[in-house]
Amino acid sequence: MVNKVILLGNLGKDPETRFTPNGKAVTRFSLATSNTWVGANGEKQQATEWHTVVVWGKQGEACSQYLEKGRQVYVEGALRHRSYDNKDGKEQHVTEIVAQLRPGPMTIFRSSCGPKDSFPCRQKCDWASNSISPSRART
Repeated sequence: MVNKVILLGNLGKDPETRFTPNGKAVTRFSLATSNTWVGANGEKQQATEWHTVVVWGKQGEACSQYLEKGRQVYVEGALRHRSYDNKDGKEQHVTEIVAQLRPGPMTIFRSSCGPKDSFPCRQKCDWASNSISPSRART
């Protein structure tokens, strides 16, 4: 069986990090993806889907440090459905992407690497060391 989700989208707001009672970080952020097509009437149409992404541990802390609203990011993870009782005692259902980031570099897309760059570049983020370095590449 396979449960894998791959998304490339833009953050709708800055990531929010909270900590479990035993001190483990859990970071959530909303990610927008868009689909564009030409309708039967010949007009361009677009639909945007919003996804909730959850990242645990040090990787979640790194997301909170390096990601911000509007930033484009690539996410791989698994789809998870869960339910809980809200403050009013009503059952709520949520669907989330639990990010499965592997140790090593991850690409975070930026509009530029610095003031002298005139084209988009990528930044490699090393989750283990929480370091980030630009690499020029046309996207």
